[in-house]
Amino acid sequence: MVELTINNIKVKAEEGMTILDAAKSVGISIPTLCHMKDLFPTGACRICVVEVDGMRGLIPSCAYPVSEGMNVLTNSARVRISRKTIVELLVENHPQDCLICVRNKNCELQDLSETYSIREHRFVGEKKDHAIDISSASMERDPAKCILCGRCVRVCNEIQKVGAIDFTNRGFKSNVTTPYNKGLNVSDCILCGQCILVCPTAALREKSHIKAVAAATNDKSKFPIVQIAPAVRASLGEEYNLPLGKNVTGKLITALRRLGFKKVFDTNFAADLTIMEEATELISRINNGGKLPMFTSCCPGWVKYIEQNRPNLLPHVSTCKSPHEMEGAVLKTYYAKKMGLNPEDIFVVSIMPCTVKKFEAERPELNQEHLQDVDAVLTTRELVRIFKMTGIDFVDLPEDEFDNPLGESTGAAAIFGTSGGVMEAAIRTAYFKIAGNHLDKLELEDFRTENKVKSKSIKINDDITLNAAVVNGIGNVGKILDEIENGDSKYHFIEVMACPGGCINGGGQPIHAKPEKIRKRVQALYEIDANAKTRRSYENESVQKLYNEFLEEPNSHIAHEILHTNYIDRKSILKRK
Repeated sequence: MVELTINNIKVKAEEGMTILDAAKSVGISIPTLCHMKDLFPTGACRICVVEVDGMRGLIPSCAYPVSEGMNVLTNSARVRISRKTIVELLVENHPQDCLICVRNKNCELQDLSETYSIREHRFVGEKKDHAIDISSASMERDPAKCILCGRCVRVCNEIQKVGAIDFTNRGFKSNVTTPYNKGLNVSDCILCGQCILVCPTAALREKSHIKAVAAATNDKSKFPIVQIAPAVRASLGEEYNLPLGKNVTGKLITALRRLGFKKVFDTNFAADLTIMEEATELISRINNGGKLPMFTSCCPGWVKYIEQNRPNLLPHVSTCKSPHEMEGAVLKTYYAKKMGLNPEDIFVVSIMPCTVKKFEAERPELNQEHLQDVDAVLTTRELVRIFKMTGIDFVDLPEDEFDNPLGESTGAAAIFGTSGGVMEAAIRTAYFKIAGNHLDKLELEDFRTENKVKSKSIKINDDITLNAAVVNGIGNVGKILDEIENGDSKYHFIEVMACPGGCINGGGQPIHAKPEKIRKRVQALYEIDANAKTRRSYENESVQKLYNEFLEEPNSHIAHEILHTNYIDRKSILKRK
């Protein structure tokens, strides 16, 4: 431990701790832009500079370690002038369109401008002029709004290890872009949206489907149906200052009905359906010498990653569609026939915590009779914007229940939204199908940790011990893929989620969620599971009815036609482009 003084306050800090963290430990806030917790500091933006006795210049507090006897001033006149000047320079090189910006009132540059009382334009001059990249189906990139903090580059390169964007040029011409400045659609980007979550401005944002959804709900010839992903109900309340992790399912259903949706269904129903198909597929592979290990396929970011980087391993990926695509497919086949509806009139909207689901919804492989399974995808953030536009006072809404028959779900489906949830739900069903009796303890604690890679062996009977692994954050999957390619893998079943923590921390969720918020969201899903009337997917009576009336049995011929898909070698396609 060392002792130093910060703003005349005696502080004891661990040796090696940065000035930024030492100040935070005693309740002193220092602004940052480039800083990212748990990553090696760069000190690039200089907004966190402080004054230290004996130092000629101001030093970046995020990158400078404390030392014995150090005397630090974080709020001297010299420091304030420096920070204000940095913010002024950023503002002058930024589009002056705050009132029409998607990040208005949720922008760190805007907050800093207010903090340092930026009230005039002191540095008028040439501004950056870049075209907006709208090539992707999921995301838009506006380089003119980039303040070069580098956080998107770091999350893409160091956390996700995709490397789709990086810095180019120098000085005034510095820019963050894709290789050769081509569009996101021909880059290595998997559209996970983690860069959006860390971007301080609107330089990165989701591609909006709000207009298409509004048009469908106002078109009397359409039959608009909406479905809600499990992770959305545990996070949307944050946008209304409700307690962290508050389950807002009932209010959400009411709000969506008021938007004009004819039916409100639960994606969790299709999550149970996914488990029935996926568990059956796994058992078939084990019994019949199929490709093992088998990977889960419900994360489209992960599927896009393996298509682009390891297409030789695609036979290891389950052929099951993701839950919201299964729901859409069932709606435009079974449900349409049951209700006497024309599938062409049904407009399916998915409320998702994810940005890459927008890309997934447009995949030509995911359709029925040339109709896409899902017509539009709204992120959690987009849904909140619609509620505000339409005057829905979310906090005071009464609670309602999902429509049936596609609204019933089990606790197993609820935990799909968090890392390890898909695996836990699948094992509950696979165990029953193989052993013939229920798994005694449903909570598989080894999969409920915050570790990036989790594994567990589950003895099902005397002949079969299932070796399972869970990976969250696409940057952590490389070693496991190498083991499979080298023939060294010990696993039978592997869950992969592209986003760290799983869907609960998806790229379409509320911006800048701190770790404690993520944990509360996860806890909310586990509580839904624990309190559910039924907690195993095979106990879902509506799913059983669907098989009896339409699909026959899991992995049947018709189930494969409706609920399964195929993948493509994107690596070869990208090379040609």
